[in-house]
Amino acid sequence: MINKQLLQPESIVVIGGSNNVHKPGGAVVRNLLSGGYEGTLRVVNPKEDDVQGIKAFHDAKELPPTDLAILVVAAKYCPDYVELLAKEKGVRAFIIISAGFSEETHEGALLEQRILDVCDEYGCALIGPNCIGLLTRWHHSVFTRPIPHLNPKGVDFISGSGATAVFILESAVSKGLQFNSVWSIGNGKQNGIETVLEYMDRNFDAERDSLVKLLYIENIADPDKLLYHATSLIKKGCRIAAIKAGSSQAGSRAASSHTGAIASSDSAVEALFRKAGIVRCFSREELTTVGCIFKVTENGELGTERYDYLHPQGNKTHNGITNHTSQFSPLSSPLRIAVITHAGGPGVMLTDALSKGGMNVPPLSGPIAEELKEKLLPGSSVANPIDILATGTAEHLGIAIDYCERMDDIDAIMVIFGTPGLVKIFEVYDVLHKKIQECKKPIFPILPSVSTAGPEVQEFLKRGHVNFCDEVTLATALTQIMKTPKPAPFEVELYGTDIPRLHKIINGIQESGYVSPELVREILSCAGIPLVPEFVSTSKEELVEFAEKCGYPVVAKVVGPVHKSDVGGVALNIRSKEVLSAEFDRMMQIPDATAVMVQKMIKGTELFIGAKYEPRFGHVVLCGLGGIFVELLKDVSSGLAPLSYEEAYSMIRSLRGYKILKGTRGQRGINERKYAEIIVRLSTLLRFATEIKEMDINPLLADENDVIAVDARILIEK
Repeated sequence: MINKQLLQPESIVVIGGSNNVHKPGGAVVRNLLSGGYEGTLRVVNPKEDDVQGIKAFHDAKELPPTDLAILVVAAKYCPDYVELLAKEKGVRAFIIISAGFSEETHEGALLEQRILDVCDEYGCALIGPNCIGLLTRWHHSVFTRPIPHLNPKGVDFISGSGATAVFILESAVSKGLQFNSVWSIGNGKQNGIETVLEYMDRNFDAERDSLVKLLYIENIADPDKLLYHATSLIKKGCRIAAIKAGSSQAGSRAASSHTGAIASSDSAVEALFRKAGIVRCFSREELTTVGCIFKVTENGELGTERYDYLHPQGNKTHNGITNHTSQFSPLSSPLRIAVITHAGGPGVMLTDALSKGGMNVPPLSGPIAEELKEKLLPGSSVANPIDILATGTAEHLGIAIDYCERMDDIDAIMVIFGTPGLVKIFEVYDVLHKKIQECKKPIFPILPSVSTAGPEVQEFLKRGHVNFCDEVTLATALTQIMKTPKPAPFEVELYGTDIPRLHKIINGIQESGYVSPELVREILSCAGIPLVPEFVSTSKEELVEFAEKCGYPVVAKVVGPVHKSDVGGVALNIRSKEVLSAEFDRMMQIPDATAVMVQKMIKGTELFIGAKYEPRFGHVVLCGLGGIFVELLKDVSSGLAPLSYEEAYSMIRSLRGYKILKGTRGQRGINERKYAEIIVRLSTLLRFATEIKEMDINPLLADENDVIAVDARILIEK
């Protein structure tokens, strides 16, 4: 729980406060005093009479009633202090800085539980233990530095690690990123990241609150709560970016399918962030850079707003669930950026990084470009990057920005301007400051000379701006934002899935394990997933009859072994009755073979769709290139069922091999819409079939017209 005593305490007591500001107890008192806390500040220290100018209490029993207590004493003393203060002194909020609890030992976990029990009994809010504290505009209850500049429209930052929070703050302060609040939740026994987001969501005021949330997450205790409140905040106008640390160590596990081998907790995190619309970051620099981009574009039209989808027609409703029967089509355009620089190399590197990220640095031409060239120094280039030369002045920079503001085919402006140390550039940054205020298009300042032009850069930051000192880091972070889809809708859409028939099929399955090929086809057909014609039998004659009916060539596959290719259980391009008969005889001799499947042989690009049930998260759906590539390259994207069409398109387009799917070197691309449709339909089916624990459709064969499932496995646990 989070209450007023935690956020706006009229009185605070520091248990363990001291005169030594090089220790946590002294540093907390120092930060509260220097932060201008206007309430009553008290200190308990049995050995000191005066702590940093504040009369100290030698015993907590001497305290008058107090709102918030900050504990900076050994862990073993904390439960008794909490009980005393909550029971006798009316304390209703605690920040426990101390370590030595559940993060270390079983005995520490018991101490932590005692604290939680007391807080629950008396209705107390608890931050920590094992944290750096809470930093707000009301009180600076942290023992660390730096203390960033705080303002109401700064960033809200929530961290599961105190030390990491400090390093992220260091990165942010150097860029000029300002904060509204910093929450270090520590062990998060009562208030984790999800709970803080819940409070921010339920009490959100667009006029009063910050619109940017940055998260550093080490453990997702409640994925549903995180998904719900992050989605809700983003739909209310907020933007959220997060690092999830430790998700690559999923641990070894037995895997009987491609999906089982690839799917991990990291896949679930990726899927959760995609569904919520959270921009995923992988480093401190990337997180704070994304935060700066959010602030620059707070009133702009960048990010997921540029992605639009045709509204479906023919919506139907069944039992309160919308059923969209029509197709979706993505309409998107890359962000168009003008680069203004006085140094050619950084401009080229920025252009390369933006282009690699799918953005457009369009060549500038025509009357406006020619007019601009006439106003710049001889030798200047206006092709984009716009190079105003090393001798370009503040006036030239202002002119270039003004012309970019007038150009209809430019969405945003990036300005690179440093100094070789020969001149002061206060005037240049003053012009940049004025243009940022005047222009409707967002301007990204890239001021690389943070040492040589340190005073000038600092003066620019003090005026409320941010600085992207590295152009490639900016482009990389912007790419992450642009490829993050909007939050998925809360409503579950059926997309034609036959739920009653699906339940009837699964209820009829008596045992856990991989289901038969016939049942696989029945289950997939419930979602309208197109399947290649096939027939399974232990009769050679029946299989030959099917092959002659559907027409050669055909494919024969052994039924029984999980990995057919590994045991020689696949024969392609069979063109005669005689070859099919011979392959049947051979395959039936393979260990564990129970039958043979014959399919009509079709050609196309091999694709893959898989799904795995992850505890607490639900079904994680994977897609990528199929066949052996899914194992060799592991180029897959993940989403959390059920998926929207926008999520499916985002998954497909985030693949490293997406250019193959689009078509390359004269080869036609696949039907991307039908691939997305199958992903969405499969995810909808899984939403209503939690008994399915693992699934592979590998391969699907795709061309410019169709996408057809060729082989599939489904593992069910009853």
